[in-house]
Amino acid sequence: MTLPSAENSAVSSNVSGSSFPSPDTRLALRFAARPQPNAPLAKNGLLNLLLSLLVLLSSSELLAIEEGKLKVAPATIRLRGRLSSQQVLLTTSRDGVEVDLTRRAEFQPANKDLLRIDGQGIVTAIGSGRTEVVIRYDKNEIRLPVEILQGETWLPVTFEQDIQPVLTKLGCNGGTCHGKQRGQNGFQLSLLGFDHDFDFDALVREGRGRRVFPASPANSLLLLKAAALTPHGGGKRIAPAGKHYNTLKRWIAAGLPRTPPETPELQRISVFPSERIMRPRTGQQLLVTAHYSDGSSRDVTRLAAYQSNESPIARAGKTGLVQAGPLPGEAAIMTRYMGKFATCLVSIPLEGEVSPEYYRSLESNNFIDELVWKKLERLKIKPSPQCGDSEYLRRVYIDVIGRLPSPAETRAFLSGKDPAKRRELVDSLLARPEYADHWANKWVDLLRPNPYRVGIKAVRSLDRWVRKNFRENKPYDRFVHDLLTSQGSTFRNGAVTVFRDRRSPEELVTMFSQLFLGIRLECARCHQHPFEIWSQKDFYSLAAYFAKVGRKGTGLSPPISGSEEYIFTKAGGEVRHPRTNEILPPRPLFGDSPALSSSQDPRQALALWMMRKDNGFFPAVMVNRVWADLMGRGIVEPVDDIRESNPPSNKELLDALSLHFREVNYDLKTLLRTILASRVYSLSSHPIERNIADTRNYSRHYRQRLRAEVLLDGVCDITGIPEKFSAMPPGSRAAELWTHRTTSNFLDTFGRPDPNQDPPCMRIEDTTVVQALHLMNAPNLDGKIRNENGRAATLAASKMSPEEIVEELYLLVYARYPQDKEMRSGSTRIPPAGTPVKGRRSAVEDLLWALLNTPEFLFKN
Repeated sequence: MTLPSAENSAVSSNVSGSSFPSPDTRLALRFAARPQPNAPLAKNGLLNLLLSLLVLLSSSELLAIEEGKLKVAPATIRLRGRLSSQQVLLTTSRDGVEVDLTRRAEFQPANKDLLRIDGQGIVTAIGSGRTEVVIRYDKNEIRLPVEILQGETWLPVTFEQDIQPVLTKLGCNGGTCHGKQRGQNGFQLSLLGFDHDFDFDALVREGRGRRVFPASPANSLLLLKAAALTPHGGGKRIAPAGKHYNTLKRWIAAGLPRTPPETPELQRISVFPSERIMRPRTGQQLLVTAHYSDGSSRDVTRLAAYQSNESPIARAGKTGLVQAGPLPGEAAIMTRYMGKFATCLVSIPLEGEVSPEYYRSLESNNFIDELVWKKLERLKIKPSPQCGDSEYLRRVYIDVIGRLPSPAETRAFLSGKDPAKRRELVDSLLARPEYADHWANKWVDLLRPNPYRVGIKAVRSLDRWVRKNFRENKPYDRFVHDLLTSQGSTFRNGAVTVFRDRRSPEELVTMFSQLFLGIRLECARCHQHPFEIWSQKDFYSLAAYFAKVGRKGTGLSPPISGSEEYIFTKAGGEVRHPRTNEILPPRPLFGDSPALSSSQDPRQALALWMMRKDNGFFPAVMVNRVWADLMGRGIVEPVDDIRESNPPSNKELLDALSLHFREVNYDLKTLLRTILASRVYSLSSHPIERNIADTRNYSRHYRQRLRAEVLLDGVCDITGIPEKFSAMPPGSRAAELWTHRTTSNFLDTFGRPDPNQDPPCMRIEDTTVVQALHLMNAPNLDGKIRNENGRAATLAASKMSPEEIVEELYLLVYARYPQDKEMRSGSTRIPPAGTPVKGRRSAVEDLLWALLNTPEFLFKN
């Protein structure tokens, strides 16, 4: 049994956490927790209270005792049944870093008739009673209390609770073995054991029951294959007479029992430690605990699966031993047990010391800076210096309005002396009309369907609707609500175009959950999500909110025909579970499920649930998108994949930004002001020695290639020659395009989404050889540079000196003045005013071409 609440006592407040009890609590626990073996419990007083609390603590509660410099977890062990076991962790603190000593310590049972313990710290019951484990390391000793119930009795082994975890641990139901579609060699199991009935039938009844033989368990094909006693394509998975072998054998001998319905259900798992700072090339044993609906818990460390998201930084073995690599950085170790997940975040700081006073001296403009500096201090990373005014000016113009500053704007800003000029610049940019087009473009990437599928007019209608919302600065929650619950004509209400494109509840829930919750449910459409808690029932219950979406006026070949279509709420509609054929009522992924009347549009209830205060996914995915756009990398990557097994690089920062976004009533401009005002946003993009390897903690501004539309508009502004787009008025900018089917080799080369791709469409942000060749040789770009009405020709024909021309070009392309060396190099190649225009123009064109073919132009920083 575990304590019913972690808030009611000093003892329980540290349960399953990373901190240890106060010294007073430790002292009292140690005094109370050292009875002689088989001694009776105290009857009253403080001793009785503390002993009762210890009995309530489960076999793996993560409360630690400290004696000298050693700490042990759990603080007490309670085992039930023969050969039940518990992982023990022994740690010490050295220079503020926790060091795992489990495999270096000496473990001895006080009573060898009751338990045994191996060199890895695993305590196993062989008798009943109370005893202790004596742990020694470097002249220090800790005595760990142990209580064993029914130690001589084999407890029942059942399919769901005992056999499925073993099959999952051995990989039998994995995606590369019998868990893949159609199974392996005629034997199929559900992926990762999500369907107990299917798996039981496959093992026990399928193939005329040839896989298990209760009359002679050792001759069961299941055991013979797994132990490689008969040819097995998967090789040897278990050792004969080993623990897993004996568990399977006992289940077969007992008659293949299923788990009784009244058995407590698994609710969650926890991992200890949940965070750990490690030194390079050191190890840390994890302890994984399963928690059940009746308050009980058990150690499942040896049954859990482990996976690292950064194996070069830290990797995890099958037993839960994490090994740090030689490189500094961070890694998330995902632990999985029967569809439940927990994560341990491992940090390996840079070698060498950085004084705490250094981080105290860093200035902060708001909470963003404080939380980023805090994380950098943990990793001993130093931030780059603040960027100069030129770098900031170009960066913020591109981020807010998607265009480069003009030379006049650059000169005015760089000559300004007002300390608040950066803040005032942000305010002025957010008020400009280009803001709406630039940020609307980011969202139409996520929503815009193929016009050949839904019709040109419907796509145009959706584009107008999105841009109108950004021009009005509509709060994000209202934007999502209006889109999610939209009804009417595809020609008059652009939001409903999404429902013309996505025809089924399954398609709609996949799209909307990824866009507005950051939850990718596509896997759960067919099976239990392998890296999340979502099941098939969760998927189809959420899809049921779209069961009443009706359509009329679709023509003969919906949705391909370009005719007008009306979206409405129809009287009936249902979603069935594909396996059980059960009709599933609308139900959210978590939280309460309010009753719906027969006349109510279920989408209204879904929208309200999404925006509830206890739904942290809704604000988190939006602030993560915005942060990634501005900073070059999301706090969670990919930006729309928020899950336990993909933790944020700075959880405190993501939580604080989400709370701030909610507090400002989902005002996007206010969120932008907050981020743009931070000193973190203003960091230079140039790395220093102590952050050169950092790519996820925002110790500098990460370089980003300009979006295709921003780059093309920039080329047009610099050369003075606008692009000509089909079906658009003369002088239109790339940021104003309403369909990706507008012909443009330049936009396609630099990562514009494929118009045939289903939304949400992701941009290709990598640089390629094709892009470099396009900038150097594309006839269209060369034509803009050499156009007789273009910028180069105008400057060459002017009375400007070579130095003035060089300065103008550098201000146009880079938003900065040329350095002395650049000025000398450029001006010496340009003939002075009054010389033949042809040669002067050719020199200006060459310089402009050279400036456009540099990383400084191609990248934001």
